[in-house]
Amino acid sequence: MKTESYQVREGKKLNLKEHSTDGTKGVSKEEAAVRKPQLQLHLVKLQERLHAEEQQSLLVVLQTRDAGGKDGTIKHVFTGLNPQGVNVTGFKEPTPLELSHDFLWRVHAHTPAAGMIGVFNRSYYEDVLVTRVHGEINKQETQRRYDEIRAFEISLQNRGTRILKFHLNISKDEQKRRFQDRLDDPEKHWKFSQNDLNERALWNDYTRAYEETLSATSTATAPWYIIPADHKWFRNDLIMQILLETLNDMNPKFPKVDFDPSKIVIE
Repeated sequence: MKTESYQVREGKKLNLKEHSTDGTKGVSKEEAAVRKPQLQLHLVKLQERLHAEEQQSLLVVLQTRDAGGKDGTIKHVFTGLNPQGVNVTGFKEPTPLELSHDFLWRVHAHTPAAGMIGVFNRSYYEDVLVTRVHGEINKQETQRRYDEIRAFEISLQNRGTRILKFHLNISKDEQKRRFQDRLDDPEKHWKFSQNDLNERALWNDYTRAYEETLSATSTATAPWYIIPADHKWFRNDLIMQILLETLNDMNPKFPKVDFDPSKIVIE
């Protein structure tokens, strides 16, 4: 599968209607199930090398609409990785303290250290999506924040952090099904909020905000990928392949030791 076809090209105007939410590129659920253990094994080995090398890091950003599948992606894609080498951060509504600083202030402390994989469940992109849709910032401020985001990501890359950004692209019908599932299952009631419906009513506004944001902030070195996310199994399969490609390209190596193992005698 050519994963680059899912990448948002730098500077290209984006129309989300042109991107499938349920396409699988001819891949079957059974094929993905067979491939999953192999992908996981390779990811585990690469993560071990990344953690041991302590020279590079990987930041994975997950953005989507409500019920888009961020939690499920984290659960299934990162299964089997060493928890000591993965940090997951969920960004909720800013606190008064956080609001008293610039919008990136609360983010930097959670970026991955050398040797780590960091996963953002929502991210600093909320500050050019939710805030824009709700009229908390104007177009001029939005553009300024785009500039700051691009500069922030460049600074992370200069310190050895690779960045992958995934927009989990679900349809309005699929979101409806997932909301209804949460209402029908007592064990999922806690996942539902009346505010979810308030945000759903702004579907078209969010579509425009995502189109502008992804187009303005996808770069060759910090790309956005638009992931068809109506089928959870395909979403997971595609993201795992992109992660594997990226880690292979990073090519982390075990550090050289300053002793000759063959001369060590353990008594």
